[in-house]
Parts: sequence; structure tokens; C-alpha cells
Amino acid sequence: MNVLILGSGGREHAFAYKLSESKRISKLFVAPGNAGTQEIAINVNINPTDFKAVKKIVLDNQIQMVVVGPEAPLVAGIHDFFLSDDELKNIPVIGPKKDGALLEGSKDFSKQFMQKHGIPTAKYQSFTKNNLSEGFEFLETLQPPYVLKADGLAAGKGVLILNSLEEAKSELEEMVSNQKFGEASSTVVIEEFLKGIELSVFVLTDGKSYKILPSAKDYKRIGEGDTGLNTGGMGAISPVPFADTTFIKKVEDLVVKPTIAGLQKDGIDYRGFIFIGLMNDAGNPSVVEYNVRMGDPETEVVIPRIESDLFDLFEGVANQTLDEKSFQVSSKTATTVMLVSGGYPNDYEKNKEISGFESVENSIVFHAGTSINNGKVVTNGGRVMAITSFGNTIDEALSKSYKSIDNICFDKMYFRKDIGFDLL
Repeated sequence: MNVLILGSGGREHAFAYKLSESKRISKLFVAPGNAGTQEIAINVNINPTDFKAVKKIVLDNQIQMVVVGPEAPLVAGIHDFFLSDDELKNIPVIGPKKDGALLEGSKDFSKQFMQKHGIPTAKYQSFTKNNLSEGFEFLETLQPPYVLKADGLAAGKGVLILNSLEEAKSELEEMVSNQKFGEASSTVVIEEFLKGIELSVFVLTDGKSYKILPSAKDYKRIGEGDTGLNTGGMGAISPVPFADTTFIKKVEDLVVKPTIAGLQKDGIDYRGFIFIGLMNDAGNPSVVEYNVRMGDPETEVVIPRIESDLFDLFEGVANQTLDEKSFQVSSKTATTVMLVSGGYPNDYEKNKEISGFESVENSIVFHAGTSINNGKVVTNGGRVMAITSFGNTIDEALSKSYKSIDNICFDKMYFRKDIGFDLL
């Protein structure tokens, strides 16, 4: 079978790495891919949101399954596009249709969904420039810190956590009136700040049944000790030590089951991943947000821990036979540390030659923002590579990742030296 993965980051390289092990896959394509996926699959240089170009690749290469990595094509309706096209409608797409993708595409929709189906989450209200003064009044009823979220997709940068009421009011006005995050922030969700420690739980569903994948915790802030600006993620750990069987059972009962049941009640035929961002407050889970795809860099620690054939699970999603499938997970801990371009998450330079990664032996190097220029592997994004290692403990796995990083070099390379600091 020929399979196409859409996307170009570390998440897609991790998918390609795992799917390339499957004996059931004849040819694996990644669009557009990166310098890492090129080593194990066939890269096709198209934009995943250019659906006509995707169709041409699918038909030209007799693709029989499409795995969607990033959120943008899902929110734009790629699954619906396939179902409405006579030549594509029988090719399964792993990822929800447009109605399900609203769980990530609209923060307001997802909060309404949680409220409607009794899923624990922070209290909230949504505001636009038309009721800005009411937004100011709502902020005054909350205790700091104040959480402001752009309703739409903002490339992982649409969430602000602020300690000053005046700053929160000023930022709210910037978002809704001056479109700080473009159209994405024409509506802003303000919610109470949830206390506790964050983690992510990943679910794969065929619309009827589900599988809970390994838990993970990622580190979003650019600076050590979780300081500085938010990023797409600077590293991740799986499993999360405090997410024991008792806690995960609580997550399943309070969050996963009502989420799947809620989708069914609302007539949303959801087939793909649900990323559930959670806050654990003294053993009680609350949902921070949903994403409708795997996280990045969490994928780089979750997927390598799955010891079974990932394609087999995807086939279960496509055929709605997921309940008949089983999978094994490594008992070892996986850690990943992200190497980023100097200046990220603000302005950064590209086309910096990367050296030394070929000599890494005890870690898996997942490419995130890389490309090939004149035969050399160069930087092509803010987050460049994720260095994943296994160990019997978090410490052991991290020390392997950091030792591997000693071999890798590119101009102005930066990484956090304290991933997992709060779990050790």
C-alpha cells in the first residue's frame, strides 16, 4: 500500500520513521517533508493546504491512505474535500473533517463543547471588539494570572498569560481591535487560570471506539525554568511520572469518554487523533485545550514508544475496526530536546549548515525545520531538530539526548538544558 503523510515538521518525520517500519507499506510519501524524511520516504514539494496539488499527487502515485500531520489542512477541510470528490472519496484520511477540526480551529467552539458535555475545564467568556468593555469587566472578576486565547489558529502563538490586569486589558484590545494575531484574534476567549502541572494525553479514535496513547509533557517556554516567550515546544518527556494508572483512569472517565460520546451526540464523525491538553490539580484533571492532531514535539516521544505497527492502528481508524486492534508500548522513558534557531520564537535566520547529526548513535534525530541546499542539510525553520533518546529513567534518557547534542552544530544553535526539570 502507498501512504502519503502531509506536513514538514518533527511530527511528520516521527510518523514517517514509524510507518517506514511497516511491512504493509510499499511506498511512503511526505509532502512537503524535510531533509530527514527524504532519507526514509519520497518527498513531494507541495503545500498541504493546496488540495488540488494533493489530489494530483494522490492519483499520480496511487496513494491508498493519507495521514494529516498539521492542523491547518484539517481546519481548511481536506477530509471533506476527499469525501466530496468521486476520485478520492474511497481513500481514507487520518484526521477529522471540518466540523471535528473546530475543536482546535475555534477556542470558543471547543469551550462550548466542553461545557455542553460536562467536561471539566476553566470558566470562560468570549469577546469581540463589539463588547470590549464587557471583556474588561470580566477580567476584573478574575484573579491573576489572566489567560487570553485567540479563537482561531495563530501558529501556536495566540495564547497570552499575563499577571497585570492593566496589561491584560491592553492586550485584549490589541487582539480584538488591532488584530494582533490577525483574523484569529477577532474573537478572544478569556478564561480563569488553572493551577497545577500540565500534561498531554493523546487519543486515537475511529468515531466509535478509541485507544489512549502514551502521555507526554512538553515545555513551551523558550527560557530555562519555563521563562520567556511561548514557542511551539522546546522538548518533551513520555511517560509523565505522575500520570499513573489511577490518574489516567480518571482522565478516561471524566474527559475521554464524554469527549467521544459528545462528538457522537453532536453528529460529528471524528476519525483521527485528539490531543487533550490537561492540567493536573492535586490529582484532578481539567482540560486546557483540544488539538485535532498529534502535538510536536510530543509526537517525537510518544510514537517511538509504540512498539506495534502504527499502520495497523491507522487501518483500524479507516475501517472503524479500531476496537479489534491492540498495540504495545515500551516501558522505557523517552525524552526529546529541541534544537532551535537563534532568535526563535522571534525573527531568526535560515540556511545555516547543520553538521554532526550523522554521527549521533544513541539517539534518534528527528528533523523539524530542515531542508537541503546544494547537497547540504541546512536550517529551514525556528525549530530545527528534536533529539530523542530512551532510558530506564528520565535522567538516563536526557543525558543521552544532551550527549548526542554535543555532536551537532549550526550557527546560533540554542536549546534548553533543563527539559524535565520539574519532574526530576
